[in-house]
Order: sequence, then structure tokens, then C-alpha cells
Amino acid sequence: MGFHGMRGGMASYAEEQKKRGRKTDSRTVRRIVQAFSPYKFQIALGIAAIILTTILGLVNPLMIKYIFDDAYGKHNLTLLIIFVAIMIVTPITSGIIGVGQTYLNNIIGQNVMRDFRNRLYEHLQSMSLRFFTSTRTGEIQSRLSNDVGGVQSVVTDTATSIVSNVSTFISTIIAMVIISPLLTLISLCLLPLFIFITFKLGNVRRSTSKATQQSLASLTAMMQETLSVSGILLTKTFGRQKYEQQQFETENQKLTNLEVQQQMIGRWFMMLIGSFFSIMPAIIYLVAGFQIIFRQHGALSLGDIVAFTTLQSRIFFPVGQLLGIQIEIQGALALFDRIFE
Repeated sequence: MGFHGMRGGMASYAEEQKKRGRKTDSRTVRRIVQAFSPYKFQIALGIAAIILTTILGLVNPLMIKYIFDDAYGKHNLTLLIIFVAIMIVTPITSGIIGVGQTYLNNIIGQNVMRDFRNRLYEHLQSMSLRFFTSTRTGEIQSRLSNDVGGVQSVVTDTATSIVSNVSTFISTIIAMVIISPLLTLISLCLLPLFIFITFKLGNVRRSTSKATQQSLASLTAMMQETLSVSGILLTKTFGRQKYEQQQFETENQKLTNLEVQQQMIGRWFMMLIGSFFSIMPAIIYLVAGFQIIFRQHGALSLGDIVAFTTLQSRIFFPVGQLLGIQIEIQGALALFDRIFE
């Protein structure tokens, strides 16, 4: 699995990063992909389920258009009943497929996590006695529990979420272009700005995540060493209780500050995305309103506008999810780098 970099003690991550440079990320990604390779069939089945639910997700916005333009506009009760029935059956079908896909996704993710733990534990068992005498016990345990546990949600959910959101994004763009190329262009015009902001936040989030895990490992090692029988005896023998307490409080406060910083980065991101989601439909109503009021060529019908804004919410959600996933991946890569050291 490539845990051989742990020899000679677990060196500082920052020092290792300087030595390895940007190649670390590519090696880490290759190892992550290799971890999923035994489950190719299950992954393919999951992707098929995702594509099917994505297609079904386009049905209801189109039904809304037909209800406004054909059923309401033409006072046709038969069409209204048919369209409404389709709108009821579609989410139920999609939901059932989604439940099966979630089950499959968790099976794959948990199996991968099991493999990570088994291989890391097996590798640690093969290390020399010198490794264990030169490495803090708490640091080793932190790698096996905290770091591996920290990537669990990423391994379980992220890959599926990426495929789902990308397929939703592409299919929704196609449907939006069919309704109105102009409004689609307007809807997408601010995306480059938000992508840029997200990458900046992602870099900060990754740095903070790395520092948080290092601080947590130090705190765990400190408790392991000072609260063991031998550690307590040494502390009391040399009268170091106050010193050890100060050291613990300092590291504990550092961890607290890092956790707060990590949460606030995510909150700022969600604030930006929420504002984006709220502003864009208003702009669409304004542009479509100008077309209707001034009777411009190609003006949209009421059904077109309602369907378009519904689709617009479908495209903003996966974009927001993908941008959020990028931040989570940045943080998780720091943990994977520590696991693969």
C-alpha cells in the first residue's frame, strides 16, 4: 500500500513536504485509486444508478413547464392529471434507486476503510523495534485511529458525490440551453469567480487541516506519555506537574483555535454560495421580464421561466457541492499524506 515512508520515525510533515514538493499529491492520488481498484464492478454499478437518477431528476422541471404552458394554458384537465402523476411517480422511483445506490456506496467505502486499517496495522507490525522506541506511541495510534478515521467520510461519500454532481451539472446545462441559451450564459457568468475563491479557500483549509491533525497527534502523544504509569512517576519524581500542565494547555488551546478556524473557513464558503443561489434567480426574472415586457423575439413563456429557475437551482446545487467537495478533498489529502508517509 506504500506505508514504507514511516521508517526511521515519523518525520515532520512540513519537512517531508518540502523534500517531496508537489509530487506528493500525485503519488497520494494514485494510492487512493489503487485502494478502490478491487471494487470496480460495484463502482460501475453505482455509476449506472447515479446516471439513471440524474436523468430522472430532469423530468419534474420539464413537467412543470408542460403544466404551465399546456395544461393550465389550454385548460386541459387530462394533461394536468398525466403530468402530475408523472411528477409523483418520478421522485419515488428515483428515491428507491438512490437508497440502493447509497447502500452500495457504503459497502464500497467501508471495505476500503477496512483495507486501509488492515494494511497500516500489518505494516506497523513489520517495523523494527528501533522504530517503536524512537517514535511516540501516541503518534502511532493517532495515525491508525485519528487520521484513518478522518478520511472515512471522504472515502465513503466523496467519489460518488463527484460523479453524481458532475452528471447533474452536465445534464442540467443541456436542458437549460434548450430552454434559453442567453439565460444559461447569464447563469454561468459568475462561476469562474466562485471557483477561484473556492480554490483559495481550499488551500487554506488544507493547510489548517494538516496543522489540526498534527496538533491532535501531539496532544494524543502528550496524554499517552504523561498519563501512563511511568510518565506519572517521572512527573511526580521531578516535580514537573505544573510544567506538563502548561504544555498541555498550550497545545490544547492551539488545537481549539485551529478547529475554530477550520469551521469558519467552511462557513464563509457556505455564505458565499448561499448568496449566489439567492441572487441569480432574481437576475433571471429581471432579464426574462425585460424580454416579455418589451415583446422581444424569442421571449420565454411563463412555463419556460418557472422550469428554467427550477433547473437553475439544480445546477447551482451540484456546483456548490462540487466546490465544497474540493475543500473537503484538500483537507482529506493532508490526512492521506500523513497515512502514506
